[in-house]
Parts: sequence; C-alpha cells; structure tokens
Amino acid sequence: MTTFGKLTTSALLGLGLLTSALHADAGKGQRLYQKKLKETCGMTGAVFAAKHTQMEWEEAKENGNLAEMMTEACPEGKNFFESDKFESKFKEHLYDFVHDFASDSGNIPSC
Repeated sequence: MTTFGKLTTSALLGLGLLTSALHADAGKGQRLYQKKLKETCGMTGAVFAAKHTQMEWEEAKENGNLAEMMTEACPEGKNFFESDKFESKFKEHLYDFVHDFASDSGNIPSC
C-alpha cells in the first residue's frame, strides 16, 4: 500500500471515529435520566418520555423550547433543565432518549 493510501485510510478511519463520538446517544440520555432526574421527577423514564409523541418532542427541539417542554413534564427538574450544563452537555442525549421512547414510538426503556 502506498503512503497516500495509508494516509487516506487513516484519515477516513479517524474521521469515522470522531463523528460517531459527536452524535447524541439515546442510551446515554437514558443513563442521564436515571442518574440525574428519575428521583427528582418521581417517575420512570418510560413515563417521562411518554408524556409526548415523537412529533411533539421533535417540534419542541426545532422551536428551541425543549427545556420548557421537559420542565412541563417534570416541574421538579426546572433547575436542571434551565442550567447551562443541560444546554451544553445533556440536551441532545436527553432529546434522543425522549424521542426514541415517546408515547407513539412503541419502545419502552428499562429505567
């Protein structure tokens, strides 16, 4: 294999690994809910996610009011949903979690 071929293969492999790490993860969102919100909200992740349909969660994200919608579903978690950390680190993962386990998804999380 030529040097160019090795560099190209390495660059594609590295890019593939990097992009997969940047995507949100419903499993991580589920773990976040269990660790940070389940006790505060007083409900399972299944009940929380099923408060809305996939379309409703999707529209909330597109309109920029996902935190408000999550606060509506869990008023006790208001401080969490309004925090900078939620916006910068947790929002995408929790969105994937609630979208994957919404009331019309047919999926039921184990938390």
